[in-house]
Amino acid sequence: MHVATTRRQHGDKVYETHLLRRSYREDGKVKNQTLANLSHLPPEALVVIKATLRGQVLVPADASVEITRSLPHGHVAAIYAQARALGFPGLLGPPGRHRDMVLALIIARVARPASKLATTRWWADTTLAHDLGVADASTDEVYAAMDWLAGRQDAIEAKLVRTHLTGPGNPDRLALFDLSSSWVTGSHCPLAARGYSRDGKKGLPQIEYGLLTDPDGRPVAVRVFPGNTADPTAFTTIATDVRTTFGLHDMVMVGDRGMITSARIEHLRELGGFGWVTALRAPAIAALAADDGPLQISLFDEMDLAEITHPDYPGERLIACRNPALATERARKRLALLDATDSELAKITAAVTASRLVGAGAIGIRVGKTIGRYKMAKHYTLTITGDEFTYTRNQSAIDAEAHLDGVYIIRTTVPATQMSPDKVVATYKSLARVERDFRSMKSIDLDLRPIHHYTETRVRAHVLICVLAAYLVWHLRQAWAPLTFTDENRPEPADPVAPARRSTAADRKAATKTTTDDLPARSFTSLLDHLATLTRNDIRFLDINNTPIISQLALPTPTQRRAFELLGTPIPLKLK
Repeated sequence: MHVATTRRQHGDKVYETHLLRRSYREDGKVKNQTLANLSHLPPEALVVIKATLRGQVLVPADASVEITRSLPHGHVAAIYAQARALGFPGLLGPPGRHRDMVLALIIARVARPASKLATTRWWADTTLAHDLGVADASTDEVYAAMDWLAGRQDAIEAKLVRTHLTGPGNPDRLALFDLSSSWVTGSHCPLAARGYSRDGKKGLPQIEYGLLTDPDGRPVAVRVFPGNTADPTAFTTIATDVRTTFGLHDMVMVGDRGMITSARIEHLRELGGFGWVTALRAPAIAALAADDGPLQISLFDEMDLAEITHPDYPGERLIACRNPALATERARKRLALLDATDSELAKITAAVTASRLVGAGAIGIRVGKTIGRYKMAKHYTLTITGDEFTYTRNQSAIDAEAHLDGVYIIRTTVPATQMSPDKVVATYKSLARVERDFRSMKSIDLDLRPIHHYTETRVRAHVLICVLAAYLVWHLRQAWAPLTFTDENRPEPADPVAPARRSTAADRKAATKTTTDDLPARSFTSLLDHLATLTRNDIRFLDINNTPIISQLALPTPTQRRAFELLGTPIPLKLK
């Protein structure tokens, strides 16, 4: 049955006739039978009849409704949409429960970083676990999925490396590498060892991990090392892997002066096909600044950088830079440390004079701790006897160091036809993007630390999950820059040595706390929290028998709508 509507016009008036008809077939022909004339019914009644005939279930306007469940949805839906746009499901591996669990772990690490046990409890209270089918996952299944991911690491990283290190977006074939550390809980992890802590957790066991990124700071690979691994050893490992595991040639490795040392450069020469961009250590700079050396402060009278050469660095370019702001800061810091050291040494002198501290050995231990704390031993002349202690500042050493304040030298094999001196400096300073990745992974976004796992495979899988989550965060931050305090159009500095500056638009955004769309500007984390308030609600009508439960999204806010528009996707009812 259906409602047929006919219209006829008489003069200026239009008359409508609404007939309830039944269609049937007779002798192979379709015929219609009029059952009733509905023209006298009000328009709202006709709407109800038409909807009922189409099979829609209608409920009274005053029927009572209950929301059987409401789950946070917006944040995980946005992260999943970005992951799908980046091809994450295919990147991780073939379809299956392990892949779904790993994808859920990565999305959860972005949305709400926590331990694996806490994560399995959290994701059951969101649409993430339900839509990916992992709501019933046990902790053992999660660990099995992590083991599966660890076995897929080389294949995953190989795809990322091919995409970002050898693609058209990286014409200079630059690869940035740096090392960091995170402390470990427990005492059974074979990778845990005591070493130089970059987290300020002296005396605690730790692991170290080296991050390989493209020039924009996008993570593409990671290597995990025991906690007592030195920077040069880690660099040797990643350089070898770039050649053997990833099969790359003609790459330019970018690392700081503690990473790419002279010994590591010899290793790169032996491997062949590698260039580098790094910096010289302070003793090497001092040697170049000797009276007969090529580095003279007069080079910086008119500009902040100058290119020099020296026989000790054959086939390399040396870009000497002087940053006046850095020089001022180093002078201030050195003076403060000297004053602090004087204060502590004066206390030791008073103790020796009062015979509270006696003996050259005891005095030496106390003095060693003091000058070691502030690393000022090179600037003092000390005299220690059995019952006497004196000290004076070594002013010549202080002046020699102050003479080179703010000066640093970048060494590279990249020819001038490929990179100007300005670009060499900018390339070296781009290591700050790797440091930003470490901050994002360790504390700001992903809470990689501390390490709770105690098997080597699980530790490596945990770090890889955090790196893949950092890859997602990198792209989300880029997409959501208009909604956050991120500087969307950072100006290119006229002087590559000078500190970077923010754009006028970014300053305005920070001052007004609003975006160019007159929406509230938020941090990345608070934007995720706001997206979480976009819920998916399961609705049931109580006065209708056997009414199915209907899922419906809450009305999105303008910020939530804009966030999905920037990702180029509509707000989905379900993740997949």
